[in-house]
Amino acid sequence: MISTLIFDFGNVFINLNNEYTANYIKHFESSKHFDAIIKTNLKFEKGEISTQEFLNNYTCFFPEFSENEIIEKWNSILADFPKHRLNFIKDLKENASYKLILLSNTNALHIKWIEENIPFYSSFKNCFDKFYLSHEINLRKPDSYIYKFVLNDNNVEAEECLFIDDVKNNITAAKNMNINTWHLNPEKDDVANLFKTQSALF
Repeated sequence: MISTLIFDFGNVFINLNNEYTANYIKHFESSKHFDAIIKTNLKFEKGEISTQEFLNNYTCFFPEFSENEIIEKWNSILADFPKHRLNFIKDLKENASYKLILLSNTNALHIKWIEENIPFYSSFKNCFDKFYLSHEINLRKPDSYIYKFVLNDNNVEAEECLFIDDVKNNITAAKNMNINTWHLNPEKDDVANLFKTQSALF
């Protein structure tokens, strides 16, 4: 029986700019610094380097851009946060008995942008019993350690959890831990329809 719902953030609650993502990959794959860029991004997501270290690396990779331009480009992956999804999670918090957990691969710059541009972010965050951001816990999906950490920290069995994420590798890793999953397709699915589309699990 499902007692705990574990949600991703990007493309589950906040929409991401997929056109930006495609252009980002195309641009940086052609860079001679590609391997170093990927390492920098992963370290930033895991909180292993500071924002300033991240920016210092990027200004070395792309000296034609200022720090502000890099920040603007980096944050342009973030799009809108539909209000009905906030209402969905608030209703769950107020009227259901599930433990609610957010588990997101993210970084300090993206969260700063969200705090400054999504006026109801604090209300959203307060809906969750636990709110795990990769750069704060120094772990990231799809590493198995992050799922073990969440299960242990909440004293919950894998079979009692449902994990919702839009990234296949993250879903596969959770399945390998015996966690129930919903691989949400942001082009046709909406988290607010959870109990309609995944009714067999409840």
